Amino acid sequence: MNDKLAIVGQYLLIKYGRTFKSRKQLLAWQNTKVVNFLHQVLPKSRFYRDRYEGLNLSDWQTFPIVDKSAMMANFDDLNTVGISKDSAFELAIEAETTRNFSPTIQGYTIGLSSGTSGNRGLFIVSPAERQIWAGTILAKALPHSIFTPERIAFFLRANSNLYETVRRQHIRFEYFDLFANLQNHIERLNRIEPTILVAPPSMLLLLAAARSSGDLKIFPEKIIAVAEVLDPLDETYLRECFSRPIHQLYQCTEGFLGSTCAYGTLHLNEDILVIQKEYIDRQLGKFMPIITDFNRRTQPIIRYRLDDILTERQDPCLCGSVFTALSSIEGRCDDLFWLPDLTGERLISIFPDFIRRAIMTASADIQAYRVVQISPTAIEVFVKVPPELQTSIEQQISVSLIDLFNRSHCQIPNIFYQEYVQHTEHRHKLRRVQRAFTPDNRSS
Repeated sequence: MNDKLAIVGQYLLIKYGRTFKSRKQLLAWQNTKVVNFLHQVLPKSRFYRDRYEGLNLSDWQTFPIVDKSAMMANFDDLNTVGISKDSAFELAIEAETTRNFSPTIQGYTIGLSSGTSGNRGLFIVSPAERQIWAGTILAKALPHSIFTPERIAFFLRANSNLYETVRRQHIRFEYFDLFANLQNHIERLNRIEPTILVAPPSMLLLLAAARSSGDLKIFPEKIIAVAEVLDPLDETYLRECFSRPIHQLYQCTEGFLGSTCAYGTLHLNEDILVIQKEYIDRQLGKFMPIITDFNRRTQPIIRYRLDDILTERQDPCLCGSVFTALSSIEGRCDDLFWLPDLTGERLISIFPDFIRRAIMTASADIQAYRVVQISPTAIEVFVKVPPELQTSIEQQISVSLIDLFNRSHCQIPNIFYQEYVQHTEHRHKLRRVQRAFTPDNRSS
């Protein structure tokens, strides 16, 4: 089967071939897929074979968990095609430096994650896996049939053979390098007139500003946010500016994890992988995802804990899907705020979403913000507001944050206000809520 037929076949399978009438049916199907996958892949991966030796494959849901540090430390033994970490890194770094992302190793695509946590990750994808990914993302993202002509403008930190696989006869795929000049991007977008615009929220904000000023003249039918957390404040601004709902693709080195439905609800892609929930707060529906991808055989992802915090949607989505619906992606556990309790004996965690809500509810005149916890007793707030309202809004933000900290029964940190600077450094993802220190062992 050639590449085109494989991609169209996967598209049709995802779009029309996999329907689940109940959650119970989905889970039973997933279990069968994973057990069959493990039988096939474990003999080929020394790392997983040794790790799971003697375990019953039917108990896979309780197998030891893997994280990024373990994956990178055991990269050579974990992948099933004999590619070394050193050679993969060498190719990936050269591609980043030269901005030429076409070279492969033995036909395998090598990619490098953006490394917002300071720990960059490698991924390996085979030609067959590229085709599966391409067919799946087309099925999840295209507003019309795969045979309907589309012009897709895709802004990325780094291009990849993986993304180039999306290019089809009726689909014009245009890569935009995030590191390139913004004005050149605007001129090129005006020439191309994309029907679909895909970019990180920080770039979408720059393009929205250009559209408001009249420099950017495009009217894409669909706008998709990727790579960064889509803050509710930014989502509202972008929706109003482009007069379109803002969709999301939730994708990372570890897989294509989620996408929005026609109603704008973000659902986990449980038809292509399993996502177990390690609850941080079950009552609030906040959990860390544990991923098992039964399509990834080159670099197996089995019981892999991602560091993101996801929040389940409490009410069912109108689309009727049995796939888990999310109300938000909060970011990483690394961005939990930790503040001393009233006794000072331990640290209390504050979810990033609570910080966001405290800022957003303080004033409707807040245009943009960042909040960084620099120590257990100090927080910096960067806020963009009309100059004449600066002092009053800062006071309102302080009241809102202090109310949150009081309700959380923790000590009130010092709150410092700084000038807001527009995010344009695309080597690093935009993080509206960020912790810039490592808490001590009093954390609980």
